[in-house]
Amino acid sequence: MNNEVLKAMKTRRSIRKYKPEQITDEQLDAILEAGTYAATGMGKQSPVIVVVQKPELIAKLSKMNAAVMGSSNDPFYGAPTVLIVLADPEIGTYHEDGSLVMGNLMLAAHAVGVDSCWIHRAKEELLKEWGLPENLVGIGHCILGYRDCEYPEAKERKANYIVRV
Repeated sequence: MNNEVLKAMKTRRSIRKYKPEQITDEQLDAILEAGTYAATGMGKQSPVIVVVQKPELIAKLSKMNAAVMGSSNDPFYGAPTVLIVLADPEIGTYHEDGSLVMGNLMLAAHAVGVDSCWIHRAKEELLKEWGLPENLVGIGHCILGYRDCEYPEAKERKANYIVRV
C-alpha cells in the first residue's frame, strides 16, 4: 500500500545531533497544528504544548534535565527547538493523550522536513513562571531541528512483534 502517512511512519527516525539553524515558523506551525489534532480520551484535549526556542531557556532546561540524569551532557542534543508536552493528570487518559500528541508532533516534523526525538524527563518546575496550572505533568520533550549526522537505518523488526489470535 502506497500511502504518505504510512511511509512517514516507516521512515521517521530519532535524531540525536542537530545543527544550530532554527526551523522555520511555517514548519513549526504545521507541526504544532498536527499535535493539536492527536486523539484524546473523550476529546478532552488534556495536553498542553509549550514551545521553547530561546537558547538561554533551552540551556536552562537542558541543565535541569541533565541533573536528573546525573550527567552534564545536553539531553536535547543541540536541538534549537524544544516542545514540552504536559497534560492534566485529573483526566484519566492524560498520559495516553500526551503520548499521542508526541507521536503526531514527530510524524508531522518528518513530513515537513524537520528531524525530531522524544526526550523523557519533562520537568514541571517552570509552570508557575509560564502561567500554567501547576498540576500539569510532563509527558516528554519533542526536540526539533535539522540533523547534523547521517540518517539512521531502521532496526530490524523483531519476529514476535505481532501475535494473531
